[in-house]
Amino acid sequence: MTTALLADDEPHLLSYLEEQLAISWPELKIIGRAPNGIEALRLIDELAPEVVFLDIQMPGLNGLQLASRLGEGGSAPAVVFTTAHEQYALQAFDSEAFDYLLKPIRLERLQRTVARLKETLAERAPAPAANPEAAAQLAAMLRQLGVPVPGAPPASLPAAPAASPLQWIRAAQGQETRLIAVDEVIYFQSNDKYTSVFIADGEHLIRTPLRQLREQLDADRFWQIHRGVIVAARHVAGTRTDFRGRLLVRLKGRPEELVVSRNFADLFRQM
Repeated sequence: MTTALLADDEPHLLSYLEEQLAISWPELKIIGRAPNGIEALRLIDELAPEVVFLDIQMPGLNGLQLASRLGEGGSAPAVVFTTAHEQYALQAFDSEAFDYLLKPIRLERLQRTVARLKETLAERAPAPAANPEAAAQLAAMLRQLGVPVPGAPPASLPAAPAASPLQWIRAAQGQETRLIAVDEVIYFQSNDKYTSVFIADGEHLIRTPLRQLREQLDADRFWQIHRGVIVAARHVAGTRTDFRGRLLVRLKGRPEELVVSRNFADLFRQM
């Protein structure tokens, strides 16, 4: 089932769009509604919808600004802009919008968008996972017969060694640079153009994007729990669900709690 989030600062237009979608796409599950751009961005991070219908003129953060932030990591949803103004079309498609619907949205126009969305999302769907046990048995049989295994390195060439996980981080501290051991880090958090590094004695800033850090960290020791947060596993005290149904990570010896987005909730299923 495809999931969607709707964002519009005019409640009657939000309700109208929902009614039109119920006709055009009955199986669509609307998992969030936002009255402004800031709330929409929070819900997108938390709920990870596959499609977002965004009004352009909204308080706090307009639709174009919001859409520009969705490609900062992870898989971005398909964005369909809804607006009463034609002049934003070029900017919308520059931000890789899936479609641009003018208000009042006509049902037949929305139905064409829905048909294209279904086709595109079907193409994005991952292929069925291969059976690793069967693949290993086949590879062993091919080697016994002296047949090269497709995708395997030549037997005479050793596999390239894996890169060592990151051990040290250079962080700005006023006019100085501090060298921080990765073992000291409690969690990393995206912070506009920087990444905040939280350790026992405070917060420090680095210019390395979170997605680049993720590739350098030991995945067994550092868990990504949100598009903008990576936490050190040894500092996780547990989890809880708040009254809004959000999964929160509690930290050892610290008061703040970190929101876990749906994309990463499986990490804590057994906790």
